[in-house]
Amino acid sequence: MSKKPIWFKEGAAADWVTRFTVGDDPYWDTLLLSYDLRASRAHARGLATAGVLSEDDFRTLSGAIAELEERDDLVVEADDEDCHSLIERLLTELVGDVGRRIHTGRSRNDQVLAALRLWMMDALDALTRGLGGVANELLAMADAGHDQFLPGYTHMQRAMPSTVAVWAHGYAENLLSDMRALIHARQQVSASPLGSAAGYGVPYLDMARQQVADELGFDRVQTSVAAVQLSRGKLELHAVHALVQAAMTLNRVASDLVLYASAEYGFVTLPREYTTGSSIMPQKRNPDVLELARAALHRITAEMQVLISVPSNLSSGYHRDLQLTKEAVMRALLRGQDLVSAMQAVLPGVQFNTDRVEAARSADLYATARALDLVRQGVPFRQAYQQTAEDPGAWEDYRTAAASDTYQYDGAPGHTRSAGAALRTELEHLKAC
Repeated sequence: MSKKPIWFKEGAAADWVTRFTVGDDPYWDTLLLSYDLRASRAHARGLATAGVLSEDDFRTLSGAIAELEERDDLVVEADDEDCHSLIERLLTELVGDVGRRIHTGRSRNDQVLAALRLWMMDALDALTRGLGGVANELLAMADAGHDQFLPGYTHMQRAMPSTVAVWAHGYAENLLSDMRALIHARQQVSASPLGSAAGYGVPYLDMARQQVADELGFDRVQTSVAAVQLSRGKLELHAVHALVQAAMTLNRVASDLVLYASAEYGFVTLPREYTTGSSIMPQKRNPDVLELARAALHRITAEMQVLISVPSNLSSGYHRDLQLTKEAVMRALLRGQDLVSAMQAVLPGVQFNTDRVEAARSADLYATARALDLVRQGVPFRQAYQQTAEDPGAWEDYRTAAASDTYQYDGAPGHTRSAGAALRTELEHLKAC
């Protein structure tokens, strides 16, 4: 059978126009093939409900789709243009004219969005699970380092005493917030576009939109057929914006660990298998995985900028510009999955070096404790602040005090066990969402 799609026109543009307009879509569409097949089966069942296909026709199409789902050699080639054309061609080869009827009542516009949103829902689920794994590693690190001293910094200067648990809990709590953002983004994305066709509905046919949405696992149908194309890029932006939040958190985890692993700090030892050597300096072990994890934020943010920019200033309806939003969201979510996998791999092997962190336990870290102790004794804070600044020798007396005696509330140094338990409870709740 000819690979020419139904929309091919005689006297079509030169090959370079095809290359320019199709771009890398065959690669991205290959990733969408299984989702497009799922959506095609649900659409075919909806056509049977609408009376367009007989039950025998539906069973024939469903069987052919099942054959294609079993194949692991399907790849979208440039000649196919997209996964939709490939599937229709293969179905027609398998079952003849019944295969030619699969495109009834839909456009590539709603077809690609159905497949893309199903893919995005799975990707967001995987990202949420992965972030839960990273949060779990941080909570385990906090449990092991409940009482382990770690200097805290502001402006890259030693500021106040902290602990490994406080450090790890700070990032874990932010990751739980990031998980909530991803869960919400998944809910936003879970909207069936099928039945909207090119954005103006399907004449004469009573499309079984809710039935198809339910079969595919969408939470809702986008009722207005015009809303589908108007939301193109926007729902993708929901997903990537949530991912950016997570990438920001992981960026700072990675930044801390790169800094702490430097010879000047030496607070942590990184797992050797996730560092690399130098091509010229025999002694070097470089934190490349963490550095690239740190940089992933900027790659994801760049894709988010595409999603913000491309749909802007377009009039209503579909424009070919919007094709670029598919690649942007897929690149971003795949990059996010790599980032999360990297952090899940590295964190279990991070070891805090007690001798080095204890060597950083300088008396100046306890100046604030001295000032607040004076306040506790009735000295006004501004006066206590000045007295403390003028008497550095008094700071030393606080250096050996137990954090649990110095601080009085959950989440502060020496009081992290109940905070950790609460974070674990929240993590389990989010995993169940």
